[in-house]
Amino acid sequence: MAKRTVRDLDVAGKRVIVRVDFNVPRKDGVITNDNRIVQALPTIKYLVENKARVILMSHLGKVDHKDPEKCEADKKKNNMEVVGKRLAELVDTKVTFVPVTRGEELEKAVADLKDGEIVLMQNTRYEKGESKNDPELAKYWASLGDLFVEDAFGSVHRAHASTAGIPSILPSALGFLVEKEVKMLGAAVDTPVHPFVAIIGGAKVSDKIAVVDNLLKIADKVIIGGGMAYTFLKAQGLEVGKSLVEEDKIELAKEYLAKGGDKLVLPVDHVCADAFAEDANTKVADNDAIPADMMGLDIGPKTIALYKETLAGAKTVVWNGPMGVFEMKPFAKGTLEVCTAISELPGATTVIGGGDSAAAAIQLGFAEKFSHISTGGGASLEYMEGKELPGIAVIAEA
Repeated sequence: MAKRTVRDLDVAGKRVIVRVDFNVPRKDGVITNDNRIVQALPTIKYLVENKARVILMSHLGKVDHKDPEKCEADKKKNNMEVVGKRLAELVDTKVTFVPVTRGEELEKAVADLKDGEIVLMQNTRYEKGESKNDPELAKYWASLGDLFVEDAFGSVHRAHASTAGIPSILPSALGFLVEKEVKMLGAAVDTPVHPFVAIIGGAKVSDKIAVVDNLLKIADKVIIGGGMAYTFLKAQGLEVGKSLVEEDKIELAKEYLAKGGDKLVLPVDHVCADAFAEDANTKVADNDAIPADMMGLDIGPKTIALYKETLAGAKTVVWNGPMGVFEMKPFAKGTLEVCTAISELPGATTVIGGGDSAAAAIQLGFAEKFSHISTGGGASLEYMEGKELPGIAVIAEA
């Protein structure tokens, strides 16, 4: 059964708590990228237009509750007020920022809400019980509203008070952003049109092994790139110079090589460097010729050709993790070429699973050329692992 969405709720005149993801990057107290606020606007505007009384909750950065001095510094640094100001510029209604997470000031602001107005509460992580899904905190926050809408995909893999606690108490539904994420990731991972090719990159095998495991069961090919490839190559008995290798994962990589067979596609050549630096000396080397004093920092031209050939004809592609150190220009070509190849596939469903690969696609100018770019790196990764996401599991089915 499909999960209930905000369209299924009667929101007029109701106090609707919306868990959004306003965890925006900032520098010197100024927002440097408001994409996460913008992504939440369709749900917020729908509620405003349908005369809901909107209460927004989000985390912002981290707050260390173990060290009182650091806790206060974190609270000062991660104050949600800057987000409230930006939100007020983006919506055509009254936005009231409340600088606390509980108490009389918050309760009065909620009580004073008129239809179509918004209250933005202070950073949920100001509360120690947030990350522990403290039942008392969840009950208090739930008491502020009549309904709950989950629209923070970047946080649904965490069973926190604001993501899983409140919806276990109030009638709940998915917001438009989470609905889209579930639909697109579901189409790619749960019901893919074949041929289905998965591309898994990034630095470490340990971060992605559960994803590789799950995708080997459902994909026709699983392409491996990035630093994690060198642990697999080492498991094949190849020398990889100073390339990143997780020694304690070599035996596991051997298991997956045996299990995956020709489904698993590994690099055959590399752009090697004598230092992890943009101005390093570089050399292209095949698998059996990586110099002992160099490290692989990107896939080479033969591998690019191999990966393009593997992608040809694919009808579903899921990509998570870059092919190399794309932030440095000499090592960005592999990621750029793979990005281009995916974006040009005719009639394919193409999904980027958040995190570094999403950042790479956006940085390289491909944001509009994919079917979907996930807004949640950790959540999309866990979805691809086949895990249940607590913040979605708790929402009632339609």
